[in-house]
Formats: sequence, structure tokens, C-alpha cells
Amino acid sequence: MSNSSSITQFLLLAFADTRELQLLHFWLFLGIYLAALLGNGLIITAITCDHRLHTPMYFFLLNLSVLDLGSISTTVPKSMVNSLWDTRSISYWGCAAQVFLFVFLVGAEVSLLTIMAYDRYVAICKPLHYGTLLGSRACVHMAAAAWGTGFLNALLHTANTFSLPLCQGNVLDQFFCEIPQILKLSCSHSYLREVGLLVVSACLGFGCFVFIVVSYVQIFRAVLRIPSEQGRHKAFATCLPHLAVVTLFISFGMFAYLKPPSISSPSLNLLVSFLYSVVPPVLNPLIYSMRNRELKDSLRKLMPGCFSEAAVKFPSPFAHPS
Repeated sequence: MSNSSSITQFLLLAFADTRELQLLHFWLFLGIYLAALLGNGLIITAITCDHRLHTPMYFFLLNLSVLDLGSISTTVPKSMVNSLWDTRSISYWGCAAQVFLFVFLVGAEVSLLTIMAYDRYVAICKPLHYGTLLGSRACVHMAAAAWGTGFLNALLHTANTFSLPLCQGNVLDQFFCEIPQILKLSCSHSYLREVGLLVVSACLGFGCFVFIVVSYVQIFRAVLRIPSEQGRHKAFATCLPHLAVVTLFISFGMFAYLKPPSISSPSLNLLVSFLYSVVPPVLNPLIYSMRNRELKDSLRKLMPGCFSEAAVKFPSPFAHPS
């Protein structure tokens, strides 16, 4: 293939070669995807419907759940379809759309996790200024900045990556379209521009990581000065879920992109990409709801309310008239 204009599709890396394992992969990913839809959907519904949860912390959590739903919906359904129909192909423009959406949503999530660390810092270290620093307008502006940063980042990377001439075939060693895999197909030194953009993005991501670490150092110092054990426990309970999500997200991402080439292999790359792109959107709702009493109480009240409302609207056809 002389250039990218002659490429009409890419071939993705399959999880399995035999038909039985392909179907197993389909059903496994279907279960994972439904679990992510259920968990994140319940959090979004609970925060939207319960006015007690209309606070900055839960507003940012709602945005995080939307981003998680978007990111897992970008990669998993296409992989499921390919396994079900025994194919590996994705169209050129479908690949471009997948790259754009994944970079957009992951970039926005990094920014949002940084904002959530700032929210916890203000809540614990500067509680008297919480209403001023994190009013409703400020929260909307910060969330919009996170989404906007992700969008601009994705636009730059996607436009730059898919403007490169590709002459090394069309096979990607990944189960979804990913920029480093596409750069391997480039036959021009102009790919160094995209490498430069990736370095800039990595530096910005590292800056977010440093901000989160510094914020939590200040948070833990403030928590340890709280005199009552109950107060310390409550403060830790609001911080630990976010810290666990950040650790999960960053550790998988860093291992995926910074692992030594000597241990790299197609099967390991597939496993690592699964861990950082599929596992966090599934586990994040569980992590946030596990130790959050307000969220659990809201979900308990929400479910009976939904079922009772549905019973009123759609009475059983077997019920006897009074």
C-alpha cells in the first residue's frame, strides 16, 4: 500500500482464532459491557434523581460515569461484533472515529479526576471556602474545561495521525484502533510530529498526576489533624474511592505504555489493553458505591420507587379488578 488513501480498512487483533473461543469472548465481553452499563447507569440515575446528591462531588462523579460509559462503548461493542461475525476488520473512518472518541474520553477523564482531587482538597483542607470555590457555576465551568480539553486533544491527535502516509500494511496489533499501533504503519518521518504531540500529552498527564499527589499529601496531613476518630473516618471514606480509581486508572495506563519492550508480546499487549480500557469503567461504579453510604441509600430508595412507579403505570395483566 503506497499511502493511506489506498487503505479502506484496518485489521484488528483477534482475541481468539477458534470459533468456540470467539463466541466465549463475545459472551464474556457482553457480560462485562452490561455490567458497566448497569453500574454507571445506576450512578447517573441516582445522582440525577436524588436532590441530596446535587453537590459538587456527585456532579463530578456523574460526569465520570458518563465518560466511563462512553469509553467502554467506543471499544467493546466493535470487538464483540467482530468476534460474533468472525471478522477482524474496521473501516478507515470507523478507525478514525474510534481513535478520536477514545482519546477524547480518556483525556477528559484524566482532567476530571484531577478536578475531583481538587474538590476533595477544598472540602477537607478549606471547608469554610467550599461554597465559594466550588459553587454551581464554578463546577460547570470546570467540567466543561475537562470535556473541552479532551476534545481539543483528541482533535489534534486524530487529525495528525490520519494525515500520515501509511505504507506498512493495515494490520494493527490491538483489539481497537490505537495511535501507537497506527504510527507503526507510517512510512514517513512526519510521524515524529505525532510522537511530539504524544510527549506533550504525556507531560500534561504527568502534571495532573503530580497535582493529585500533592493534593492528597495535603489532604492526609489535614485528616490526621482531625481530633475525632469518627471525623477522620468520614474524611477518609470520601477520599479513598477517588484515590482507588486514580490508582487503578494510572497504574494500568502507565504499564500499558511504559512497559519494557523486552517483555512485550501480542498476548501481553492484548491483556494490558483490556486492563486499562475495559476494567476501569466496570470497577469505578463498584469502588464509588462500596463505601459511600449516601449513594447506597439513594440506590436503595431509587429501586423500589422505580418498581412501584412501573407497577402503577403498567399493572399486571393477571391482577383481579377491585
